[in-house]
Amino acid sequence: MLPETGSYVYIQSYKHDGSLHRTWCRGFVLEANEDYIVAVTDKTWVIEADGRRWLTREPAVCFFYMHAWFNVISMIRMSGIYYYCNIASPSLFDGEAVKNIDYDLDVKLYPDGGYQILDENEYAEHSAQMEYPEEVKQIIEQQTDDLIHRMEQGADPFNEECIERYYHQYLSMTS
Repeated sequence: MLPETGSYVYIQSYKHDGSLHRTWCRGFVLEANEDYIVAVTDKTWVIEADGRRWLTREPAVCFFYMHAWFNVISMIRMSGIYYYCNIASPSLFDGEAVKNIDYDLDVKLYPDGGYQILDENEYAEHSAQMEYPEEVKQIIEQQTDDLIHRMEQGADPFNEECIERYYHQYLSMTS
């Protein structure tokens, strides 16, 4: 099952123990196939597990992969495109929302090509608390390396042309 192009979907992130982590109240679907879903969030309400709510500040083209253990949020800012990559289980769409399990580690890619691995302490803490299986930890490590390699190569979506193409598609479909 895939969401329809031009529809809005919820985006829900869970933790390994099944608890809800974060919800984006609407993402506009640009493309959906057996490999990935591309959606745009723009001035979208986000609800945290503790009930805090905040509104996204800038448009973001989001990539949810069905077979890779990460998703990519490319935030379009005046100073350039910033990529926030969540190490997470492969995504799925269940008719209601795009869903995945967040595994704490994040990689942020800056417009100048530099990157930073974030939340390593949170990963270590949750890995012990929630008893991540060894197989999952190995996949997370390998997929983090793969993600960084894709960034260094400038493979889609880690290039301006890809993001601009999707963003212009979004603008033409919503205006």
